[in-house]
Formats: sequence, C-alpha cells, structure tokens
Amino acid sequence: MKRRTAIKQLFILAGGMVIATSCTRDRKKSTIALSNLDFSKEDEELLADLVEAIIPETDSPGARTLNLHLFVMKMVDDCHSPEDQKSFVEGLKKSKPLKGKSLGEIQTYFSTLPKEDTFFAILKNRTIMGYQNSEYVMKNKVIYELVPGRYDGAVKVNS
Repeated sequence: MKRRTAIKQLFILAGGMVIATSCTRDRKKSTIALSNLDFSKEDEELLADLVEAIIPETDSPGARTLNLHLFVMKMVDDCHSPEDQKSFVEGLKKSKPLKGKSLGEIQTYFSTLPKEDTFFAILKNRTIMGYQNSEYVMKNKVIYELVPGRYDGAVKVNS
C-alpha cells in the first residue's frame, strides 16, 4: 500500500467517525445546551405547553410557535440565581400532571397558584419578555422610527 493512499483512507475514516458521533445525540435531552440546568425533552414539551397557555395562538403566532419555551429555558439557566433555578425546576416538576391538558385547564392551574410563587413569576415574566423581543413582534407589531423621529411643531395642547 502506498503512503498517500493510507493517509487518505485514514482521513476518510476519521471524518466518518466525527460524523457518526454527531448523529448519536441523546433523544431524551433538550434541544438546546444549558450550562447550569438539565432539562429533558419531556420537560421541554411541558414548558412549551405552559408558555402556550400564557400566550396562546390566535391570529398571531403563539408562544410555542415562536419557541419561547427555549427562550425561557436559556434565560433561567443564564440569568437567574441558583435559588431561583431550583424553585423553577421544582415548580416545573409540580406541573407535570398538566402534560397533555387543554389550555383552559393549564390557565385554571395558574390561577390557583399563590401570587408570590417564584416559578409562575419567572415563567410569566420571561415568556412576556421573549414575546416582546421576538422577531415576529419586532417586524410586525412595533413601528420603528429612525432617530430623531418625526417633528410636529404645531401641536395643540388642551388645558
């Protein structure tokens, strides 16, 4: 065997190994990589149902369509204290019986939670933040005017 052929085959084998290992992703892990928290695919689906109950789909896309559950997961992982993260994970575990329930049942569950519930406060705030900063809202709902904006020098003021 010639040396060039052996080296070429070695590189083909190494490339095949790299591609093969990237295809064996764990199907039970969440779709995004998190550094502090460990969500399963089931937790991610439950979280998608919960954010959909907060911002349901109407004539505009809902929270699930905009992938706000991924935004909430990333924000909780990156921006909250370990105590808040622990409270969020515990609240998510308590919400497991809601998996597969209707939006009305999930919204009823939210109404029974106490006002100071950390899980619901984080979930609601991060879902709304993600919606307001989503590409859909920024392109279709918010009218952006370049600085300095319009000037209207003759505005009547009622006293």
